[in-house]
Amino acid sequence: MEKLPLSGVFLAYDHGLEHGPTDFNEVNVSPKYIIDLANKAEVDAIILLKGSAIHYYNKKNVNMPLILKLNGKTRLYEGEPFSTQNTSVEEAVKLGASAVGYTVYWGSKYEKYMLREFGKIEEKAHSLGLPVIMWSYPRGKNIQDDESLEIVSYAARAAFEMGADIVKLKYPDDDSKLDWVVKSADKTKVFLAGGKKLDSENIEQHVKKAIDAGFSGMAIGRNIWQSDNPVERIREIKSIIKG
Repeated sequence: MEKLPLSGVFLAYDHGLEHGPTDFNEVNVSPKYIIDLANKAEVDAIILLKGSAIHYYNKKNVNMPLILKLNGKTRLYEGEPFSTQNTSVEEAVKLGASAVGYTVYWGSKYEKYMLREFGKIEEKAHSLGLPVIMWSYPRGKNIQDDESLEIVSYAARAAFEMGADIVKLKYPDDDSKLDWVVKSADKTKVFLAGGKKLDSENIEQHVKKAIDAGFSGMAIGRNIWQSDNPVERIREIKSIIKG
């Protein structure tokens, strides 16, 4: 099992379940294309769901660690966000994963179920030596602005208190105190989510500000593999992160 670096660029490809095929075109609809792209750009890890990992992640041909996402939901249900575990930690190990990931929707009326599930995953994964990454996303009818500095900082702290090794967060709409987000996460490494569609210049500005504030890396998907020059964009982001 290859060790997961706690900094760098993680290429995410967990969108097929969450969004359906609407994010894809004739090329990037194939996980093989994404893995080949990740290899060429030398990303630090790739994020997949079970199906893509079963059919396309082969350590003989892949030069990066696998982060297996253990939960997910479709966009077809429009109620309070609720994403439950669909893959075990043991299955992740069998598939060669170096880490596991899980989304918690803080503020949802189903928060307590995801909280309990994440706790069990964290205990099992750590007992097997796997780092755990939390997609820490406050959402639900009581969350008015999930990109406010206060809410993003809360999401960072919640991940730390739950024992996450890495937390994936949205970029706050007020970036004047990005260092407070990092301090709130304490020992948990903070990664910037790719988020909504941005042009190359805006992504690089966000990454530079985040890294200067103490973020450890970026987990990005659509803003890479939907672009015209995905390898170049990854390398530009890596150059900022690696300094």
